[in-house]
Amino acid sequence: MKVSKEKLSTKQGYRLHILPSDKYKTITIVAKFKSPLKREGITERALLPHVLQKATNEYPNVRSLQSAFENLYGTALSSDGSKKGENHVISFRMEVVNEAYLNDQEPILEEAMKLFHQVLFNPKTEGNGFDPEIVNREKQTLEQKITSIKDDKMSYANVRLMDNMCEGEPYSLHVHGYQEDLASITPEKLFQYYQNMITNDLLDVYVIGDIDESQIETMTDQYFSRSQSTNVDNDQKAESKEITDVKEIVEPEEVNQGKLHIGYRTYTKFGDDDYYALQIFNGIFGGFPSSKLFMNVREKHSLAYYAASRFESHKGLLLVFSGIDPKDYDQAKSIILEQMEAMKNGDFTEEQVNETKEQVVNQLQETMDNANGLIEVLYHQMISGAEMPASQLMENIRKVTKEDVVRMANKVKLDTIYFLTSQEGGE
Repeated sequence: MKVSKEKLSTKQGYRLHILPSDKYKTITIVAKFKSPLKREGITERALLPHVLQKATNEYPNVRSLQSAFENLYGTALSSDGSKKGENHVISFRMEVVNEAYLNDQEPILEEAMKLFHQVLFNPKTEGNGFDPEIVNREKQTLEQKITSIKDDKMSYANVRLMDNMCEGEPYSLHVHGYQEDLASITPEKLFQYYQNMITNDLLDVYVIGDIDESQIETMTDQYFSRSQSTNVDNDQKAESKEITDVKEIVEPEEVNQGKLHIGYRTYTKFGDDDYYALQIFNGIFGGFPSSKLFMNVREKHSLAYYAASRFESHKGLLLVFSGIDPKDYDQAKSIILEQMEAMKNGDFTEEQVNETKEQVVNQLQETMDNANGLIEVLYHQMISGAEMPASQLMENIRKVTKEDVVRMANKVKLDTIYFLTSQEGGE
């Protein structure tokens, strides 16, 4: 992977990360806005990226803005919101063709940066607010998205697990917002929230591709500088809650397939010494098709339609997902909890540890082969204060021993068992 070292510089109101690489035919630009997770304003925050991408003062409707992007050889802009520990991150991503590979040497990159600037810093306004028509349309779309989560039972069970497990912690907040907030969001109120975000959020800009560094610095200074912003890191550190007793929640719903989701606390976050052991632990426990959960719950006992685990690396959570027949609740729960005990007792082989290390390394390489994936890895590292080159990351994974994995397993504590079941109940 030919990516020279990331060059980080602190600019006027943003941090610039330049990643020169001759591997890609395109140039990827990502802007990340970070703010502490708060209940107040979370629905505005979920709505904003969709409103911003619809029109600017220069391109006052969806069609004209869309055409401006298409005229740049099909450049596209996308956005999403995510939780990183107790922080809410909105990412705007743009991929643009590298003009060096075109015959007519048009200033595509400059035009794309200009458009990106328009979307972020010059959105379409009317009076003291956003365009009411755009806001109302996007509110309806967001409402549909929020209600559709209830229909996707796997997503819904995960939301309910977090509601219960992280009750009273910012991490329980819904990154997609709340339906009951929508009625009170006016174009003016949303614009006020936007002004606060665009001034006070911590902004990181990543540019990756076959690029001239000084040219990129000049452009980003022109299009991303924020003269009003001090760009202070407002990081909200995730707390590790001690568990006094395990919660067990059974909720009846109109479902054919029960959803048994279980939450553990790992007391390990990205950047901690035993984070690498956590990656291997999760791979053996439930992260890959060869894992204990998959082999025992699904294959051996045919109890689950799916059974897997993943961890949240900025909050220190391990989550187990399984889809089961409601009548199999007790048996499936027992077998899942047994797999965790087996991990704590070291009931796995050196060979499994080695195979999992290779799978984790391969997964990481695949992620970092993709420009957006590489940016995510670097951003993870930066917000956890654990920057290191890719070679060191992989070396740390390969160094993990079976003893490290057992030690990691014994830190993991069961917090919440959540079961979404049919109306008759799963007991």
